[in-house]
Amino acid sequence: MQESPKYWKGIEELENSPEFVKNALSEFADFMPMKETHGTSDATVAPRRDFLKLMGFGLAAATLASCETPIKKAIPYLNKPEEVDPGIANFYASTFFNGQDYNSVLVKTREGRPIKLEGNPESPITRGGLSARAQASVLSLYDGGRLQHFAKKGAKIDKDQLDQEVRNALAGAGRVAIVSHTIISPSTKKVIAEFAGRFAGTEHVMYDVNSVSGLLRANGGALPAYDFSKADVIVSFGADFLGTWLSPVEFARQYITNRKVSSEKKTMSRHFQFESNMSLTGSNADVRVPLKPSEMGEAVLAVYNTVVGGGSASSYTDKRIQTAAAELAKAGSRGLVVSGSNDPAVQALVTAINQRLGSAAVDVANPSMVRQGDDAKMSNLLKAISAGQVGAVIFYNANPVYDHPMGAELAAALKAGKVRTTISLNDRLDETGELCTYAAPDHNFLESWNDYEPKRGYLSLAQPVITPLFATRQAQDSLLTWAGNPTTYYNYLRAQWKAVLGGDFNKAWDKAVHDGVAMGTAALAAPAPAAPAMDAAAAIAAIKSAPKPSGIELMVYEKVGVGSGADGNNPWLQELPDPVTKATWGNYVTVPRAYAEAQKWKQDDVVTVTANGKSVQLPILIQPGQAAGTVGIALGYGRVNAGKVGNGLGKNVLPLLAMRNDAISYATAVTLAATGTQEPIAQTQTHHTIMDRKPVVQEATLAQYIKDPKEVTEYEKISTPEGLQKPNKVSLWQDYEYKNHHWGMAIDLNSCIGCGSCVVGCQVENNVAVVGKQEVINRREMHWMRIDRYYSSDAHKSDFDTKGKLDTYAAMEDPSENPSVIFQPMMCQHCNHAPCETVCPVLATTHSSEGLNQMTYNRCVGTRYCANNCPYKVRRFNWFSYYTNEKFESVNGHMFTDLGRMVLNPDVTVRARGVMEKCSLCVQRIQLGKLEAKKQKRRPQDGEVVSACAQSCPTQAIVFGDMRDPESRISKLLRREDGERAFHVLDAINVQPNITYLTKIRNTETSEFNA
Repeated sequence: MQESPKYWKGIEELENSPEFVKNALSEFADFMPMKETHGTSDATVAPRRDFLKLMGFGLAAATLASCETPIKKAIPYLNKPEEVDPGIANFYASTFFNGQDYNSVLVKTREGRPIKLEGNPESPITRGGLSARAQASVLSLYDGGRLQHFAKKGAKIDKDQLDQEVRNALAGAGRVAIVSHTIISPSTKKVIAEFAGRFAGTEHVMYDVNSVSGLLRANGGALPAYDFSKADVIVSFGADFLGTWLSPVEFARQYITNRKVSSEKKTMSRHFQFESNMSLTGSNADVRVPLKPSEMGEAVLAVYNTVVGGGSASSYTDKRIQTAAAELAKAGSRGLVVSGSNDPAVQALVTAINQRLGSAAVDVANPSMVRQGDDAKMSNLLKAISAGQVGAVIFYNANPVYDHPMGAELAAALKAGKVRTTISLNDRLDETGELCTYAAPDHNFLESWNDYEPKRGYLSLAQPVITPLFATRQAQDSLLTWAGNPTTYYNYLRAQWKAVLGGDFNKAWDKAVHDGVAMGTAALAAPAPAAPAMDAAAAIAAIKSAPKPSGIELMVYEKVGVGSGADGNNPWLQELPDPVTKATWGNYVTVPRAYAEAQKWKQDDVVTVTANGKSVQLPILIQPGQAAGTVGIALGYGRVNAGKVGNGLGKNVLPLLAMRNDAISYATAVTLAATGTQEPIAQTQTHHTIMDRKPVVQEATLAQYIKDPKEVTEYEKISTPEGLQKPNKVSLWQDYEYKNHHWGMAIDLNSCIGCGSCVVGCQVENNVAVVGKQEVINRREMHWMRIDRYYSSDAHKSDFDTKGKLDTYAAMEDPSENPSVIFQPMMCQHCNHAPCETVCPVLATTHSSEGLNQMTYNRCVGTRYCANNCPYKVRRFNWFSYYTNEKFESVNGHMFTDLGRMVLNPDVTVRARGVMEKCSLCVQRIQLGKLEAKKQKRRPQDGEVVSACAQSCPTQAIVFGDMRDPESRISKLLRREDGERAFHVLDAINVQPNITYLTKIRNTETSEFNA
């Protein structure tokens, strides 16, 4: 059997640095008396004897207190709303779209308050999947940093007075501009058109922070829709389509369709990724090739020459580009090329390649609508504003002062009064809003009616699931009011949909609202006018004439969690580890290891990055897989008006960028200089070492799998008098007998892309606390579920015979310049022979009759013996009372106020200080499913009980169910994969987990696999 490469978690483990060794051997950091601040008084953990003395009084006092009858004041319903039953959740179909990320959702409400979003399975676009941003968006509803009233120059103003002043100002403004991010609501566009009809000279300009203006220009103004399930060969040039490019939830589900394998389906798509930064998509590729941004055009030209022919010779000669081009040509209509470049010349060649292939994965007849920003129009508008040529500007949920490269020029123009009337419809006084005269804050999307068209002919609806929390007004209602239309936007929306649904409108409307989506309907808005597309000859000439930067090249990218920074005040997203770097709470400069060593830089060293006459200072993060001669920085940070959580995190890198070919270029030449200072990066990955125990993660090639599925997974065996046996054949434990249910989970490493949606989904469902940057650095993050990211090294133990053990181990300390990556979700394994259960002195952790490792929080006294005994390091200790300690108010503030606590799940307790907590496999969902089935006098059916992580997963990598049900998905999966891809982590220690993993299979040659 082909031996898998050695995996390591991070630079610290690989280098075996003294700090890492210290932390690895000390599982509980700072195990000293803790000091915790509550208001103005200090409390220090007492020594053990004093603690026991105090316990005597404490128990007595508690007993006395319990004798007093508590006073409870409650106002019962006089007329209970028909749809509200206390203790019972209601679900409403809606839509999440924040200007770039689209998800059709179901909103879970309890007693009239939204507490969680889940994917809408009725949507043909997202198919029940959900992104991490959509998961976390429910918290933004309860953000106290939202503007809670209408304002003029920051001061509260009466709504009617504002309306009157705005109408008067717009009437004499002359040229009026409405600036927004991409709007995919057809009805909203008609409202804007009606507004423009009322005020002559109005123009609507859309821009995108992560722009695809070049792709739009290359395709005549329309954005092609893609279906990755129809591609057998995928070649991506810097398009992070699984993470941030266009429609990642949609693409992830399509992509995984051709990546799942079984003994009945031994075929996979082949994925080549050419990129500068190690992206989420590149981490999942079969063949990943690092290259500079300046080489991207020549690399695309090399493929063009092979597939189409007739182009100029390419200077990019890597043999892997020739392999990719040859396989594309062979695949024909089952081939697909995509590019994340914003250069219209590069995109024009990509379009020409797909046209020659006749790619079935590209749909131009039903284009995507999720990116419509025009960089050239936005640039021209900002220049006109600076020249004083615009009389009024309305910023509709757009913050260009912060999130556009020309934001500084716009801020200067607004401060200088170059625009007479400025209006913000943003939800807070952000960087742009604070410079505007008027603020008419928009509702949150969960308080609003709206429609959406993410793809031509595919419609979805949003409906309010809660009464507006503040004195805000939906932006469309504001525009209608100022245009003199007394109609509410709800009635306006219904009127537009009458032409769509037809027939019995009320019945059809109710169904559309119930389902959240409407299919096969005509578009509500006319298609955008086609723009002339750049031809291949002009594109080749532009690529050949492009200036070649010397020195280091910067590639600006978008993070999966924080994104453009619009949700920068959301602590769930700030604490979500980046899938690749595993860093939280800020941005940094990713640099190749060789370059850092040449400069004698170490991780956390702060450097000054300078480009186009502007500079930022950020710490460096050594990133395996970063292309030589390049560095990377994430956008979305450096906010100053986001709110308590988002302010002051990282630096805004967008001012370093410039325009090229009338489009924003996200790559630029930079210089780097050391500052001599350090700033620690809060990473979650390298806190614990697996001490070289195996098997933890396993992978093999498709060729090996085709040859013999039973040889791709390594199973450890132990010696017994009867010979080698599986570890579970020898045990000191008495096995459990599960008579009714036996809950378990299977995770397909082939399907897990590492997106993190499950991590946020678990956090929302189970009221997991946020701890902030410093506590993450202290190794005290609270996520019940983590996604471990493993890199490979070049060396293998098979080299012992040829290179010797010492040389081989020395080689293992050098990281691969371009490692392969595996993502592995890790949570409590709910072991049948759980080591934690035997060491708890108070029986706080026990085993249930249904296979769950349970935590009884009221019993836990915080000895942490269980965490010490856990081989998977998945238990979390509450060092502080995160929901009452003022130290955490800035990062966990939603737990401090009545407003913020509305997001908490009432079915899950909020844990106190000194208590151990961990994954419960969403036992509250299990109990609900069992009770609902019991009402109908039957057993729960497969699929009725789904854990939050499984439900969140856009690729269905996680299967949860009852292993006692022979017809359940998990039972069938485990039977099929037994002895082939199914394995348990650290199986040799015989803890017998109820979590099973399936070996990852890559469609790559053995030589590529080992590289």
